Amino acid sequence: MTAVPVNAVQSVPDAIESPGRRAWRRLKARKSALFGLVVIVLLVIMAVFAPQIAPYDPIKQSWTLVRKAPSAAYWFGTDEVGRDLLSRIIFGARASLSAGVISVGIAILAGVPLGLLAGYAGGWVDGVIGRLTDAMLAVPFLILAIALAAFLGPSLGNAMIAIGVTATPIFVRLTRGQTLSVKNEDYVEAARAVGNPPIRIAVRHILPNILPALMVQATLTIATAIIAEASLSFLGLGQQPPLPSWGSMLNSAQRFLSNAPWMAVWPGLAIFITVISFNLLGDGLRDALDPRSK
Repeated sequence: MTAVPVNAVQSVPDAIESPGRRAWRRLKARKSALFGLVVIVLLVIMAVFAPQIAPYDPIKQSWTLVRKAPSAAYWFGTDEVGRDLLSRIIFGARASLSAGVISVGIAILAGVPLGLLAGYAGGWVDGVIGRLTDAMLAVPFLILAIALAAFLGPSLGNAMIAIGVTATPIFVRLTRGQTLSVKNEDYVEAARAVGNPPIRIAVRHILPNILPALMVQATLTIATAIIAEASLSFLGLGQQPPLPSWGSMLNSAQRFLSNAPWMAVWPGLAIFITVISFNLLGDGLRDALDPRSK
């Protein structure tokens, strides 16, 4: 009786493991990415259940509680008009996470089809889309977002649109490059040989195989969008008072840094933790979804 090599027996589970299970196993092995995922889940839960979690009304003012230091009653202290900072941080997570997810969703919906079209069609179509993309990328991300938000008018919805339009060229370029790298693969040639129309080849055969790269880019871009939303709110172009936003809270805190530093510490820390968590998760996804990673 012939003995089966030990290496062959051990390699069977890896061979039959589904891509999703393999990616999850790799992601769990990266502690920093898992930490980022846990923090993001907690932030989402906090934003969704903000009315139940927040101890006070985030917009209720009290002139007897102006700039109170952190205490047992007000863990994060109060702001310049007596509003509870912890409650405003919790509700502010809604604005930041919504801006990150919705603006990136806008960028994906606009950028991925254009990138697929440019990469698969080529020729003058690729040239026109490529030049427009290069022109938008030539302008710094935040400068273009500020210009668009100022043109549309100050509001959280307009800030999301401005950030989404500004982030669109990132996904156009990524999708185009990924499409160019896979459109001549054997499975695409086989689909073309059996008579599939170009739109079906792009959607059914190319797009699923470039989704991992798009997922990683989306995660990293959400972090950038959160910073952009905070910047726009800081400048008065995002979430409008009295509704809470981490950026607008920093704007209010800049006048009281010497006698009420906690007003700036907590929203700044919230932005930092959220952004670093998305970046850690994005880096982990990049490694977990890479088929060459072991």
